[in-house]
Amino acid sequence: MMRRRRRPVLRTAAIAGGGAALYHAGKSKQAGADHEAAQDAAIDQTADQQQPAPPPPAAPAAGGMSQAAIDELKQIAELHDQGILTDEEFAAQKAKILGG
Repeated sequence: MMRRRRRPVLRTAAIAGGGAALYHAGKSKQAGADHEAAQDAAIDQTADQQQPAPPPPAAPAAGGMSQAAIDELKQIAELHDQGILTDEEFAAQKAKILGG
């Protein structure tokens, strides 16, 4: 009686068994990736639902003065520096702007 060699069958069984382990490992990895994707989507959705804080109201510049008043003061200061306005004229214009 002649014996058959069974090594090819054992080799096939070993390869098939390893394939099953790889299959389950890949399936587990995919489940983890799906879970992470779901978490990322939930975080994005939560971030979209949160409203950003409204910007603070625009504060008047330099101690409650309007920008127009500041511009006028700069203009008369330049005229005073150039010698076009005298000290008295500058003081009068400045008082007028600051007084309202």
